[in-house]
Amino acid sequence: MQYSVVVPLLNEREQLPELAVQLRELQTPGSCEIILVDGGSSDNSVEIATAAGFPVIVSERGRAAQMNAGAAAACGHWLLFLHADTRLPRGALDAIAAAALQGAQWGRFDIRIRGDSVWFPLIATLINWRSRLSGIATGDQAIFVRRALFERLGSYARQPLMEDIELSRRLLKVARPFCLHQRSTTSGRRWQKFGVLRTVLLMWRLRFDYWRGVPAASLAKRYE
Repeated sequence: MQYSVVVPLLNEREQLPELAVQLRELQTPGSCEIILVDGGSSDNSVEIATAAGFPVIVSERGRAAQMNAGAAAACGHWLLFLHADTRLPRGALDAIAAAALQGAQWGRFDIRIRGDSVWFPLIATLINWRSRLSGIATGDQAIFVRRALFERLGSYARQPLMEDIELSRRLLKVARPFCLHQRSTTSGRRWQKFGVLRTVLLMWRLRFDYWRGVPAASLAKRYE
C-alpha cells in the first residue's frame, strides 16, 4: 500500500456526502486506502460513512488521538491527514509521488478557503506565505508524511489544540516541508461563524501564546 488517507470525524453529517465522493476517487485497491476515525459523533456520521462503503474506526475524541489511531491502523508508506471539511486538489496523490521522487520527507498543500467573504483569498495567501517562511503546516493544508518518519517522531502529541503545529516543529528538525502549490480547499465555516477579523486575531494570538509556552489545554479552552 502506497498511501493511507486518514480522516478524523466528529459530527460531520453535512460534510460526508461530498467528502465520500472525493474519497472514492482516491481509494484504489493496493495503492490507496481510506481510514475514517470517529471520535464519538452523535449525528449518525458513522452510519452514513459505513453506508457509503467506508469502514470506520472509533477512538478517543480529539483530532490528535483520532489521527494517531488511524495512523496505527494504516498500511501505506505515506500518511495523508485530511480534515473532513477539506478537499484535495485533482491529482493530489500524483503530486505527492512527484515530491517523493525529489526527496520529500513530509509536506503540505497550499490552501484555498471556500466561502462568501472577500477576505478569504487574502487570508489564504497569507497562510501559504507564512507556512513557506516558517516551515509550519496546519491541518487544513492536508499534511502528508512518510509513515516511518511519523512513527519515529512519536506521532501527534496528545494535546487538544496545536497538534499540527507541534508535529511540524518536530518534523522541521528532520527536514523542511515540501510545499506543494496545488491548493486544497477548506471550508470557511469557522471564520464565518465567529467573524473573519475576530477569528484571524484569535488564531494569531493563540499561536503566539503557544510559541511562548502557554499549555495547549489552556489555549483550547479559549478557542472553544
